[in-house]
Amino acid sequence: MSIDVNNESGTEVDEQAILDIARYALARMRIHPLSELSVIVVDTDAMEQLHIQWMDLPGPTDVMSFPMDELRPPAKDDEEPPQGLLGDIVLCPEVAKKQGEEAPTQHSMDEELQLLTVHGVLHLLGYDHEEPDEKAEMFGLQAAIVDGWRGERGLTGASPAPTVS
Repeated sequence: MSIDVNNESGTEVDEQAILDIARYALARMRIHPLSELSVIVVDTDAMEQLHIQWMDLPGPTDVMSFPMDELRPPAKDDEEPPQGLLGDIVLCPEVAKKQGEEAPTQHSMDEELQLLTVHGVLHLLGYDHEEPDEKAEMFGLQAAIVDGWRGERGLTGASPAPTVS
């Protein structure tokens, strides 16, 4: 799996954890190991510009996903996953820090960025949360991936609550 993490935000983030959880999420979703993903970490001004340009919404947001080849997980266990370019995930640590502090289960900015990375991966794979059934599926999968990743690393405590982007 080729995953690039590029921190342009000026804020120190745990880039290795972002890389690791993205790799874990893609493996868990059975995405071809030669697929490519880019994660870009930006400041609030850059995120606000992207949010306005692509969503026509004011202010910065926490995560945005820009799919390329519209890869999807294989439908069957014996089906070969397609290879391709997943696309870009853009994260904003300042928004993540605020969300982590305000969440019912307060957590760090880096924990929120890990959750948002999984959220972004799922969006790249075609998951959404516009409808209640879609939201339940996506957030359930998001929690399972984050919990699995945390469990493999022996991290204790509650996982961050699902983020709505």
